Amino acid sequence: MAHAGTDAVKFAYWVPNVSGGLVISNIEQRTNHSAEYNRKLAQIAEKAGFDYALSQIRFTAGYGADEQHESVAFSHDLLAATTTLKVIAAILPGPWNPALAAKQLATISYLTNGRVAVNLVSGWFRGEFHAIGEHWLDHDERYRRSEEFIRALRGIWTEDSFTFRGDFYRFNEYSLKPKPPQPLPEIFQGGSSRAARDMASRVSDWYFTNGNTPVEIAKQVDDIRGKAKANSHSVKVGVNAFAIVRETEEEAKAVLAEIITKANPEAVNAFGHEVKNAGKSSPEGEGNWAKSSFDDLVQYNDGFRSNLIGTPKQVAERIVGLKRAGADLILLGFLHFQEEVEYFGKHVIPLVRELENAEQAASLAAE
Repeated sequence: MAHAGTDAVKFAYWVPNVSGGLVISNIEQRTNHSAEYNRKLAQIAEKAGFDYALSQIRFTAGYGADEQHESVAFSHDLLAATTTLKVIAAILPGPWNPALAAKQLATISYLTNGRVAVNLVSGWFRGEFHAIGEHWLDHDERYRRSEEFIRALRGIWTEDSFTFRGDFYRFNEYSLKPKPPQPLPEIFQGGSSRAARDMASRVSDWYFTNGNTPVEIAKQVDDIRGKAKANSHSVKVGVNAFAIVRETEEEAKAVLAEIITKANPEAVNAFGHEVKNAGKSSPEGEGNWAKSSFDDLVQYNDGFRSNLIGTPKQVAERIVGLKRAGADLILLGFLHFQEEVEYFGKHVIPLVRELENAEQAASLAAE
């Protein structure tokens, strides 16, 4: 399947490189975190028309994710199994240093014709940092460190004799050779807080936000893009969503109801306690998960809120609605990844392209 043009909404999927799938529920999930399963999934996604895959970063067991494969190494394996798919490797300031990340990603980019990207995670599981002996910073300080990390990455990738004097990182006439091929690896980040949005408006290529309605997404997009323009910067926006696409709306809604009914309350509440503290710890209390309900938290990143639950036509229309709100990319989770990614590629993406083409034609006719 041909991939999207520059103005078409792009599609990514969550790499299930941790156990337990993408919902904290005891419902059957025909999803596996093994290398074999994920290599096949990446090939299915590539053929289905997906542009990106996003690997997850976890260090300790919990919340249904008892086993985790390291994100960068796992991403490299998926890149080796594909030819056009871009893989976004999640990394975490603290455990990673910008010098290591810059060199590691430059080499992977060189080996894969520039198909690796990075998702800089500013950290939300305090327990993980405690477990691995890393100092835990306050909310806004984590984003200050992440911004320095991004500035260091870009500096190392573009300058010889890179020198940097930050509060968290220092470099003295450092030259990385060979540098990654152009274009440089794209830099993604997540968050919904003021600090996250402000950082995106200054340094990030992409901003991921939790699932939400088109109205709420539009508010974030307007805020970020307005600030980015003032900073002579541009940033694209990705929206998280959990897709349940079935032949009838009733069937799709029944699956959602079963996921929530079979949710693991202990794991959901433990996850909610951890991440709500992270969201509410932002000064304005608007971080990811700050206002999430129990049902929202059954899917890690509020994916149900994006409402991609229904028939292929309904889901395609809602994706275009998110695009109108400013989304450049939809980041998708599924219950049964291999078969549902394939189904999504066959039945939803073509409808999205038809709707996009129709809107473009109508816009040109109105000029």
